[in-house]
Amino acid sequence: MTLQDSFWLVISVLGIYTIIIIITRIFGLRTFAKMSSFDFASTIAVGSVLAAIILNNDYSLLKGGIVLVTIIGFQSLFTFLVRKNEVLKKLFTNKPQIIMWEGKILHEQLKHCNVGVDDLLAKLREANVHRFEEVKAVVFESTGDVSVIHNDSNKEIEQQLLLDVNTENIWDKSL
Repeated sequence: MTLQDSFWLVISVLGIYTIIIIITRIFGLRTFAKMSSFDFASTIAVGSVLAAIILNNDYSLLKGGIVLVTIIGFQSLFTFLVRKNEVLKKLFTNKPQIIMWEGKILHEQLKHCNVGVDDLLAKLREANVHRFEEVKAVVFESTGDVSVIHNDSNKEIEQQLLLDVNTENIWDKSL
């Protein structure tokens, strides 16, 4: 690699990062949030485009900028449509699942979510759980994240917190 090639590589990196910052300011912080599988796919696509622009001499900054605006613009449009249309929401978003309820592991739900007991236990440790009784609920979120709701003072969970969560398997067994 020549000094001139190195110079243009640095200029490409600075240029494409500047374009990404501008796009993020225009389209908002959700641009790189991991809120749905579509957001995740968009982030991967952006990373691939970024790498291609930086490492490939055939890609211009203008071409890369157009591709990035198209990907992120489509992501924003898709997010808007899914938010406004229940049919699209059901088709394209995963519903969060309860995988542990009131200290009991829901093994069928774990299988359904393709989560192993070891993975669940790791998340419980990460959430500083000492005993299963300390857990009111564990939710496998639509993003793949795991949320642990502690059982402090045996408080009830506000129903609104579980509004979008698939709870059909827990109400029959626990209430």
